Amino acid sequence: MIKRQKLVLVNPVNNCRNGFSVNSSSRFPPLGLGIIASLTPDAWDIDLVDENFSPFTYRDADLVGITAFTSAATRAYEIAVEYRQRGVPVVMGGIHASMRHEEALQFVDAVVIGEAESAWPQVLADVARGELKPVYRGQWLDLAGLRAPQRDLYNGDYMFATVQTSRGCPLDCDFCSVTAFNGRRYRRRPTDEVLDEIESIPQELLLFVDDNVVGYGNEARQQTLELFRGMVERGLRKRWICQASINVADDMELLEWAGRAGCRMVFLGLEAEDVDALTEVNKRLNLNRGAHSYEQTFERIHRAGIAVLGAFIFGMDGDTPDKIRQRTDFIMNSGVDVMQITVMTPLPGTRLFHRLEQEGRLLYTDFPADWGHYDLTKLVHSPKCVPRTELSQAMRECSRRIYDLRALKARAKETLRATGSWEAMEFAYRANVDYRNLGRANGFID
Repeated sequence: MIKRQKLVLVNPVNNCRNGFSVNSSSRFPPLGLGIIASLTPDAWDIDLVDENFSPFTYRDADLVGITAFTSAATRAYEIAVEYRQRGVPVVMGGIHASMRHEEALQFVDAVVIGEAESAWPQVLADVARGELKPVYRGQWLDLAGLRAPQRDLYNGDYMFATVQTSRGCPLDCDFCSVTAFNGRRYRRRPTDEVLDEIESIPQELLLFVDDNVVGYGNEARQQTLELFRGMVERGLRKRWICQASINVADDMELLEWAGRAGCRMVFLGLEAEDVDALTEVNKRLNLNRGAHSYEQTFERIHRAGIAVLGAFIFGMDGDTPDKIRQRTDFIMNSGVDVMQITVMTPLPGTRLFHRLEQEGRLLYTDFPADWGHYDLTKLVHSPKCVPRTELSQAMRECSRRIYDLRALKARAKETLRATGSWEAMEFAYRANVDYRNLGRANGFID
């Protein structure tokens, strides 16, 4: 009898600092590993080791596939070394390895750069011949026929299922590596294929992981409208969160169908209210409209019964303690329902990282050991305008103010008033508490 081969997939978690895994409701299943599993022939047995729920323990394998965001890269390498020392080939993919493949190759046998669909069959063929190459480059394929993730591998305690309807982003913000990974051309999956996948998902709660579920241009708008209408017509009865740009508020028909289809919260990358700050990060769409249009954007989204998750950044080059306090005043007095505060973090593959590295302003440069610091919750570079300690203190002070529990409860009442939706209010309040827990776990909030 021929022995079946074993593929072990690993989702590592930064074991030095707490990330979103600190909250049960902010853990999301590793979509990329689920897709890799679905691309793997039935002749392989597949296990998923997911550190969102339990620390890694060694499992026998004939091949290991591992992925990691930057903050978990060091942990990924630790696990990879344990397998390589036992003679098991290790393949790594994902955003960090794609941006730092030479670094990754110190710890793994092969790196898949970019999207894996076009490369994984060749990886398996080369493994079968014992001729694994060090580098495989994925192509930006048309998304028709995209394989859905093998969801039965995921831990049953995940509250949200993740769905992807598109890839690519033309906006090319300074701090973002999405365009380097998925390209600047916006590619969409056929609507019926997305609807079929959603219909197959048992969970009621969904997260659309697209960087912009609405997309760009009239064709994308029509496809998005078809998706939302299709969810209603099929009676899918899901409740969900998505990401979009502020132009989502330009189309009330689209917003109304999103609300009817179950959208309860939309994530908007607002970054700042200040023109100079938006210019610094090349946030052209927001800049062209002006921060004064934010309130109208929030009001229109609320009218559809949908809460707004506004993402803001502290620690830009132009930031001073006074500007941080000014941004906080704007956040607290705006119509945003959920406040996501992250610290400006130069991630590999971004123009921001390259610039700060060239200027000698990175504070943690013992790579890969120092990647755990790059988790979006602390300053990892020297500020331009003021001492680091002074800016960090202002950020801590403002974060305590934003995530004060009494303020969050008052914000929840405002969300209910603005949206008229108990579900939107519950989504928003839970998300605010999750961000508060994350800040407390990392010492950013007392």
